[in-house]
Amino acid sequence: MSAPPPHEVPPSVPVTEERAATGERYVPEPGAWDEMMAPDGTIRPHWQSLMGNMENSGACWESRRAGIHRLLVDQGVTYNVYSAPGNATRPWALDAVPFLVSEAEWRQVAEGLGQRTRLLNAILTDLYGPQLLLREGWIPPVLVHAHPGYLRAACGVIPPGGAFLVSGGTDLVRGTDGQWRVLADRTQAPSGKGYALENRSIMANVLGDAFDNCHVERLAGFFEAERDALRLLAPTRRGSPGVVLMTPGPRNETYFEHAYKARIMGYPLVEGADLTVRDRRLFLKTLEGLRRVDVVLRRVDDVFADPLELNADTWLGVAGLCEAWRSGNVSLVNGIGAGVVETPALHPFMPGLCRHLLGEDLKLPCVPTWWCGQPRELALVLAEPRRWVLKPAFAYGGREPVFLDELSRADLAQMLERVRRKPHLWIAQEALQLSTAPAWTGTRLEPRPLVWRAFTVSTGDQYTVMPGGLSRVGPVRGRFVVTMQRGGISKDTWVVRSTPAPDTETENRPQPVVLRPLRTPGGVPSRAADHLFWLGRYAERLECHVRLLRTTLQRLSGEGGRTQTRERRACTGLLSAMELLPAAADLRTLRQELPALLAGGRRNGSIPDLISRLRYNASAARDRLSDDSWRLFNRLEHDASAPQSAALNVSAALSLLDTLVLDLAAFSGMQQENMTRGHGWRFLETGRRMERAVGILGIMKASAAQCLTDDAVLSPLLEIADSSMTYRRLHYSRPALLPAADLLLLNEDNPRSVAFQFHRLGIEINHLPAGTSGKEDRERASLDSLRSHLGGLNLQSLTASPAAAPAVIETVCTHLIAGVEELSSEITSHYFSHARGEER
Repeated sequence: MSAPPPHEVPPSVPVTEERAATGERYVPEPGAWDEMMAPDGTIRPHWQSLMGNMENSGACWESRRAGIHRLLVDQGVTYNVYSAPGNATRPWALDAVPFLVSEAEWRQVAEGLGQRTRLLNAILTDLYGPQLLLREGWIPPVLVHAHPGYLRAACGVIPPGGAFLVSGGTDLVRGTDGQWRVLADRTQAPSGKGYALENRSIMANVLGDAFDNCHVERLAGFFEAERDALRLLAPTRRGSPGVVLMTPGPRNETYFEHAYKARIMGYPLVEGADLTVRDRRLFLKTLEGLRRVDVVLRRVDDVFADPLELNADTWLGVAGLCEAWRSGNVSLVNGIGAGVVETPALHPFMPGLCRHLLGEDLKLPCVPTWWCGQPRELALVLAEPRRWVLKPAFAYGGREPVFLDELSRADLAQMLERVRRKPHLWIAQEALQLSTAPAWTGTRLEPRPLVWRAFTVSTGDQYTVMPGGLSRVGPVRGRFVVTMQRGGISKDTWVVRSTPAPDTETENRPQPVVLRPLRTPGGVPSRAADHLFWLGRYAERLECHVRLLRTTLQRLSGEGGRTQTRERRACTGLLSAMELLPAAADLRTLRQELPALLAGGRRNGSIPDLISRLRYNASAARDRLSDDSWRLFNRLEHDASAPQSAALNVSAALSLLDTLVLDLAAFSGMQQENMTRGHGWRFLETGRRMERAVGILGIMKASAAQCLTDDAVLSPLLEIADSSMTYRRLHYSRPALLPAADLLLLNEDNPRSVAFQFHRLGIEINHLPAGTSGKEDRERASLDSLRSHLGGLNLQSLTASPAAAPAVIETVCTHLIAGVEELSSEITSHYFSHARGEER
């Protein structure tokens, strides 16, 4: 590439104006290629618009960083870290400064990426087909047959659509000479496209004016091309193809992008347990029955895809998936076994393979690599070991590189002995000084080493390249290992044009006009319905515990007096009855235990415990929850994480609980007003109504038992049930057991009563999908039995013998609690555990 025209900056004027805020100017890393600044200290032409049109003071950069962080937290963008305690999630890191690529340079890189993906697909087609490359010596056989990613189950398969590699990812780095080179190929389940799209959404929001002034290439056209590619892969042309995105589950490190991309593209997000193979065809288990699946966008690694043929120890895959794929009944993106070409040991052979298979010179070179399985290369590495960085030849995802010059003499000797014993397992590369890009550290702009992941997708015989991608910079200066696992920071990647980018969205494409489909394209997976059901239950259980704790805390402050003391003792009894306190707890025990209930994450039934359960079920059904709903979950988790001291601070605790009540009310309103009344909503609603009934029955039962000795529990009971005002409007007297029981058990006008919950359950159960086994009739019969038993509670007759009322009410509540839980089990057995069902 020719050198860009110089853009002189007087030495007395810093490249950015941050000197005024920090006392320093941006200084490139010595000896490295800097993406923003040329060697003569001038800003490269394609960066001038960004840096020239923005106020670059430290305060402004920090304001942008804060805005980005707020959006990331609000939208729940996370990255799970397997090595962290408990596989904890951490917020996604996005730098305030985008990475800019000129249009001309991107066109060259895109051409090389398209060629490389075609080449990798051609290699895969041969390795799992005629294997001429092995027979003719183009690839050493040990490179393939020793590779754990070479799967015999894929041999002889002609994938539907003809391509093993439909979607690819390539990690690019730039050395000191300014040449982009391939560091690694990602071919089995390349991650990052969803994060790239989310990064773009946030940066276009925070840096809107700069984004428009730089004429940045849009990403929408790439995702439209990917959607078309998936649609055309369907083995059968029968209406709308069934496409699903298959994820390992919420604990996977990149689960956020799985859910995000499924929502953006409109595909069901499924796990292996959601799918089943029948007669060599793949089906999705939905509430309505089994739905045919034509295409699987796979985010489960090759060896975990099918426990029947590949790895019997995994629960992530689907038994029989390989056979369904071999039979041509389902398309997999990417094909099973595609990970074999991820090995960097292939890099030395790529130029020759490109000329042989494509008749072209390799346009995008690899990072210089030596495979130790060859005698000459092994001797070179052993002769001068301090020159090299060693990497495993066959490690999925890339293990940590070994910098030989950093090892002690003993460790170096041990490492070289390992290489001598099995040289084919290792590759060597010279330490490469990566190019650097400016990153905002919180106080100043600093150069950080950069890795750019670019993405391709099949469009017929060619591959379309995403105009941008997912770039990462290292967390510290001068360390040239850049991974998200080690704290890497992502960057939005802008392909900058000199003129406004054309709109690549296919707005004028003819579309079939369907005003209202008879059913949703993928149905609701049974697993998703299960998680929504328990999301409803845990949301209601959390509210019950929050209200119970708040009512108790209110009795720990105030004027005091005999009545308050009695009510505090009654609240303590309720907490014991709900198994939140030990039996027969006193005031001292109450004060000791309350901090753990408010902030004890490992304590069963505590606020953090219930929020964790709520969060897990929401995460597992994330593709079915709106952004606003997810912001509410984030807010709920944030509000509940307020630091609590060992000593109880009643005022702070009450403030926390008041906030949580409002957060839960907002979630309830969001559910009632914003969610479509589909089957997912119905199971969420059913779970909430069941748990509210169980909660009211539980505290009513415990209150009735206390009324045998002291009716001071009734005022707290009505507060917990949010029915104090209703009671006062109906009865101009202090609370009594029978009127309170009538209001909370039998009054269908009270949305907190058990009768109201049973009424709503009847409506929702009648709208749940019908089955063929008659089980839904059992559920209706169970609910009718509950309603009949509740209706048989004759409180009027108890007015003549009030002493017998507590025992009668306690018995009825006990029976109804057991009945509701039995109904819950019936629904779980019917809808969430699939037996053989008919295709729909």
